[in-house]
Amino acid sequence: MAAFFSGWYEDVTLRGIAKDADVALQTVRNHFATKEELFAVAAEEWGSRIETTRWSVTPGDVAGAIRVLVDDYERTGDGALRMQAVEERLPIVRPTLDRGRQGHESWCAHVFAAALEGLDEATRRRRLAQFVVATDVHTWQILRRDKGFDRKTTITAMRELVLALHTNPEEARS
Repeated sequence: MAAFFSGWYEDVTLRGIAKDADVALQTVRNHFATKEELFAVAAEEWGSRIETTRWSVTPGDVAGAIRVLVDDYERTGDGALRMQAVEERLPIVRPTLDRGRQGHESWCAHVFAAALEGLDEATRRRRLAQFVVATDVHTWQILRRDKGFDRKTTITAMRELVLALHTNPEEARS
C-alpha cells in the first residue's frame, strides 16, 4: 500500500516491493504474479481502511465528520490525487477510484442525511452533489496545498462550506 500511495504507480515494481519488505523477489511473486494483482489487493485494503475510518462518524456530526475526513485526507489525499492524475493512462486504477467516488457520495448521503430530508428529488440530488464537492479531496487539496492552510484552518473552512449547505435551498436563492 505504501509504495502505491506514496509515489507514482509507474514507479512501483515488484522488485522494489520485495526490497522494501526485505524479502526475495520470488517471495513476492509467489503471492502476486503481476504488479496489477498486487495493486488490486493494496487498493482493496486501502479502500477498506478509508471506509472503516469514515463510517465511524455519527450522522449529523458535521464537526466530527470534517475532522475525520481531513485527517483521512492528510494520510491518503496525496495518493488519491496521484491516482486520479494517471487514471486516463492507467485503466487499472479506475475501479479503485470509482469505488472511492461512490463510497464518498454514499458517506455524504449518510452523514448529512438530515440536511437532505424533505427535499424533492432534483433538489436532493443537487444538494448531495454540493456536499460531495464541499468534502472532496480536491477541495482539501485547494485549501491545504494550494492555499497553504494548516490542518485546523482547512477543517474550519470545510466545516463552514458544509454548514452553509444545511440551509433551506429556497432560502439560499433569495
